[in-house]
Amino acid sequence: MFLTRMHLNPSRRGTRFLLASPQRMHAAVMCAFPPGTPVDGPEGRVLWRVDRGEDSSITLYVSSVGRPDLTHVVEQAGWPTAQKSWQTVDSSPLLAQLAAGQEWIFRLTANPVRSVRTPDGGRGKRLGHVTVAHQQDWLVSRTGAWGFELVDSSASHSSDAKPVPQLAIHSRSRITFARRTDGAGRSVTLNVATFDGTLRVTDPGRLRMALTHGVGRAKGYGCGLMTLAPPQ
Repeated sequence: MFLTRMHLNPSRRGTRFLLASPQRMHAAVMCAFPPGTPVDGPEGRVLWRVDRGEDSSITLYVSSVGRPDLTHVVEQAGWPTAQKSWQTVDSSPLLAQLAAGQEWIFRLTANPVRSVRTPDGGRGKRLGHVTVAHQQDWLVSRTGAWGFELVDSSASHSSDAKPVPQLAIHSRSRITFARRTDGAGRSVTLNVATFDGTLRVTDPGRLRMALTHGVGRAKGYGCGLMTLAPPQ
């Protein structure tokens, strides 16, 4: 597996064009892999995420089985004259060293949704969670299935203290875009939240699966990619 980071140039029209539609960004990311490159399989799938910094920086992350070539994205939305336009690292060693009890800082952009039954009891309709509390509860309720638990940040560790997870929502947005890159066709609306927190590994195998295959829905639209960093 590889993890790639590329800084996007916020002053370029091409950057704004890609950021206006997750469908366009998805198409640009998928064009980074030549024919025959594995993009979805047992080892993992292509995932991507756009992070926006407080200093107005914009960073594209791509997780993939094959090594991407982002030359076309650099030409459209980066700094073409820069000597190092993107950085790719082999994430396999990190995945291999995951062990129960380890603690990591994580970031995850996800599409928190719930299923609502129809009046006639038919197949439920998926609706996005819109409040901070519901979005946080959505994540907390799924950590076990993804192989980790949230670290308790409570000052008191008495038996009467209610656990307070080290979890915050970095940003929230509601995005509406056309499913096709030319702006035509049916529109898609996503409620997106970016979570920052500290996790403790409980099941290394499940966590590897979450990191390589993504979590939640809308994985093709910039959701589902979780990245780890050592605790500070």
